[in-house]
Amino acid sequence: MTTTQTEPQRRSRSYGNWTRPRTAGLLGLGQIGTGVLFGGMVLAIIVTIAANLLSGLVVMAVVGVLLLLTSVRDKHDRSAFARLVTRIGWMRTRRKRHNLYRSGPLGRADWGTAQLPGLAAGSRLTEWRDSYQRPFALIQLPSTSDYTIVLGTDPDGSSLVDEEQIDIWVAEWGMWLANLGDEPGLEAVSVTIETAPDTGLRLRREVHERMHEDAPTFSRELLQGIVDAYPAGSAVVRAYVALTFSAATRTGGRKRAPDEVGRELAARIPGLTQSLGATGAGAARPVSAQELCEVIRVAYDPAAAVLIDEANAAGEPPEIPWTEVGPAAHQAGWDSYRHDSAVSVSWMMSTAPRGNVPSSILTRLLAPHRDIARKRVTLLYRPIDAGRAAAIVDADARAASFNLTASDRPNARNFASVRAALATAEEEASGAGLVNFGVLVTATVTDPTRLSDARAAVDNLSATARLRLRPVYGSQDSAFAAALPLGLILPKHLQVPSALREQL
Repeated sequence: MTTTQTEPQRRSRSYGNWTRPRTAGLLGLGQIGTGVLFGGMVLAIIVTIAANLLSGLVVMAVVGVLLLLTSVRDKHDRSAFARLVTRIGWMRTRRKRHNLYRSGPLGRADWGTAQLPGLAAGSRLTEWRDSYQRPFALIQLPSTSDYTIVLGTDPDGSSLVDEEQIDIWVAEWGMWLANLGDEPGLEAVSVTIETAPDTGLRLRREVHERMHEDAPTFSRELLQGIVDAYPAGSAVVRAYVALTFSAATRTGGRKRAPDEVGRELAARIPGLTQSLGATGAGAARPVSAQELCEVIRVAYDPAAAVLIDEANAAGEPPEIPWTEVGPAAHQAGWDSYRHDSAVSVSWMMSTAPRGNVPSSILTRLLAPHRDIARKRVTLLYRPIDAGRAAAIVDADARAASFNLTASDRPNARNFASVRAALATAEEEASGAGLVNFGVLVTATVTDPTRLSDARAAVDNLSATARLRLRPVYGSQDSAFAAALPLGLILPKHLQVPSALREQL
């Protein structure tokens, strides 16, 4: 009699433990709200002593209304005060007609060119060569003193891949993000996954170049049938990684000129592409200036994709200058964005998936969808250096503990916040990196009547990814530009600091 010993079933890994930064405060108001509460009480007492009780009550009523506006939040954790400020800002934008853009020789843009609108209007593009003599584009944004390089990747995908290999890729990706916190001058990283209809011209060119002139007639007809039928309903998936560096390597340091930044990044790009390849991103390469111009031009005018592919298939790549990649016209609405030959809607992540999630949580969101002509999912990362990370996690742990003890009847969310904050502090002390992250999703349709179908599709896809998304009301044009591989850092373009906005 023989016995066989079976291997124990492998348990799938899950990921999570992300938290939203919060400050300590009474009654769930946060640090700013608590300060307004005590300040209002002191002011009411002074007014009562100086005038009368009725005046003091009026002051307290005004302070109470302000606190109510900041404490009442919707499902996206946005206060009534923040929504009111957004609506007022949108009314000002429409009144000044800043939501309209007309470029070209007959437009209102300077120099008669079709330059990029909005946040990227002042950007400049130059091309350099790295240590391997590969051309790479360098985007300069003078308004924020930032420089951006873009890496193109060909992700391997997870189909027919062992679970162990996927776990290794995820671990390598986490290490790659953690190591970015030690990169001198690095400000932010964005990963853009774009799905679009395949024109079939690349396949046609590849087949015709490799077809032998003496091939049998049957083989020629078979290949021609494949070339004619394959593009129908197929899609192409592209991935870009944009790394944004500051002009100054340290706070208060000297701002470097473009030629200094270009020479330095030329020596650092090979190391970045090599380490990125171990994360499952496939062969990473720097994107040239001409390729980047084509990507941005097609994003604003999807109808140009066929013409650009035809020119590349004919061996005559179009020469598109950076001053001509923008739209000829656009009109930003409250919840949509019209640009040249398409209409787009952008969403932002308001709540990350709760609990633990598998590595395949974003699979359906990233995959092509029949109701969306072009879709971009952009993951925004802001690595935090090790010196600041320790102070941040300790402050989060203290704030979570204070909010738990300050409440007479703490709920399950208070206890969960404490556990998550303590776990994050423990992992950071063990050497893990700390990263702020967000998600932008842009759906583009060429037929305005299909916009409602695209909205419904994104709502369903976000549910499968356990993401809570909300439309970027009043800033659709800015969200559209931020979802492109341009390296825009949105907090740097806000009039109100992001730390203060989170408390409102």
